[in-house]
Amino acid sequence: MSNQILKGKRGIIFGALDEKSIAWKTALACHAEGAVFTLTNAPIALRMGAINELAAACGNAKVIPADVTSEEDLNKLIQESMEVLGGKLDFVLHSVGMSLNVRKKNAYTDLNYDFMHKTFDISAISFHRLMQLLMKQDAMNEWGSIVGLTYIAAQRVFPDYNEMAEAKSLLESFARSFGYHFGKAKKVRVNTISQSPTKTTAGSGVGGFDAFYNYADKMSPLGNASAEACAEYCVSLFSDYTRMVTMQNLFHDGGFSFTGISADAMELFAQE
Repeated sequence: MSNQILKGKRGIIFGALDEKSIAWKTALACHAEGAVFTLTNAPIALRMGAINELAAACGNAKVIPADVTSEEDLNKLIQESMEVLGGKLDFVLHSVGMSLNVRKKNAYTDLNYDFMHKTFDISAISFHRLMQLLMKQDAMNEWGSIVGLTYIAAQRVFPDYNEMAEAKSLLESFARSFGYHFGKAKKVRVNTISQSPTKTTAGSGVGGFDAFYNYADKMSPLGNASAEACAEYCVSLFSDYTRMVTMQNLFHDGGFSFTGISADAMELFAQE
């Protein structure tokens, strides 16, 4: 049931590829709660996805292509979004991540460093680039909220997550550091959500994903958090109910992050 807690708020949502995407679910949830926003993704992703269907379902939201590694594209995205939406922004979702090493199935101990640089640029440095341009353009309203999506591999070793673990570590560090500066300058909040393994198009591309997903589900007392639940959490962080939450990495994983071992997992490893 909608409570219209985002009524009157404007934003940008990055990364909605298809209906499995957390960004896609977040856009629908934000629309239901009264927000208006633009949608963006890389030009190639827009050609592959069905984002125009999402835009239509969200009150004919404007779709603006942008390469997150391009300052020119991001500047245009921010400016056009403010023009289309009629003012400064109240929220931004950074749901961006890509690793060519993962796609090419390169082992962590045998990475292509040109690919690694690209991974960091797209998956993490883009977060800093985006916030820097938002600040320079004075594009965020006071008490605005910026959220990036991350994963617990930033703190723990998950071998098949590859260099994306370091990318997420960097993303979380940018949230803390830029969150301080944006908070002091404009009272803008910056947080990351560390989500359960989620059956998105991108997430399912990680090696051994199904086993990984099932393991986390067994370990978590509440089970894995769904994409829909993550979307609702994003809405809460965009709302005025979380005005004093900033510079945090917020685990949204059914309790996985603080569970040492679960009874279900113990049963799997029990010896007769």
